[in-house]
Amino acid sequence: MKPGAEIRALSDRLGHDFDRPELLTRALTHGSVSGPGRPDNQRLEFLGDRVLGLVMAEALLAADREATEGRIAPRFNTLVRRETCAAIAREIDLGAAMRLGRSEMTSGGRRKEALLADAMEAVIAAIYLDGGLEAARAVVLRLWGERIATVDADARDPKTALQEWAQARGEPPPAYVETARTGPDHQPVFTIEVRTASGASERATAPSKRAAEQAAAAALLARIGG
Repeated sequence: MKPGAEIRALSDRLGHDFDRPELLTRALTHGSVSGPGRPDNQRLEFLGDRVLGLVMAEALLAADREATEGRIAPRFNTLVRRETCAAIAREIDLGAAMRLGRSEMTSGGRRKEALLADAMEAVIAAIYLDGGLEAARAVVLRLWGERIATVDADARDPKTALQEWAQARGEPPPAYVETARTGPDHQPVFTIEVRTASGASERATAPSKRAAEQAAAAALLARIGG
């Protein structure tokens, strides 16, 4: 598929017909390929983060009119965090339309969580600038969909939840140890073991240390009932 066709196909998957398609092109342009007359997506990513935050805050407050700020905040953080944005970018195959420099292309940039998350936020900003807040809201609510309705009432990330579990029992914070690293340098896979002072432990493997730590913490929480 030609580059222009990939961008048009992504526009169809987003469900937004751009009056100014150059905005979407810019949102998909990584710094590794930008240059004079071809700006990257960093400014749009900055704006899109704020648009996403506003839409999510409104949606959560409307969904639970009795919830306090303390209960809304963890849900909000879960819905707007980098991992969620990257997951949605993968669901709509945003990576296929990203414009990357040679170095990023050869190092698996279309699959990198940070690049996908930033591009997803930039795309939200492009829709906002092209069609206004209502257009951006419609796309965000459709793409995030059931995530909004099913986000846990206490959506703490697993590492935070496990640390609180340990503190409640008078234990020091759990320790995270890298036990293995495999794969090529441009696409490593990490195995992390989490251990509590009381001796409980679990391991998990993921493409980033952060993701492996979170997965290990989640696995241990599931076992100990935290």
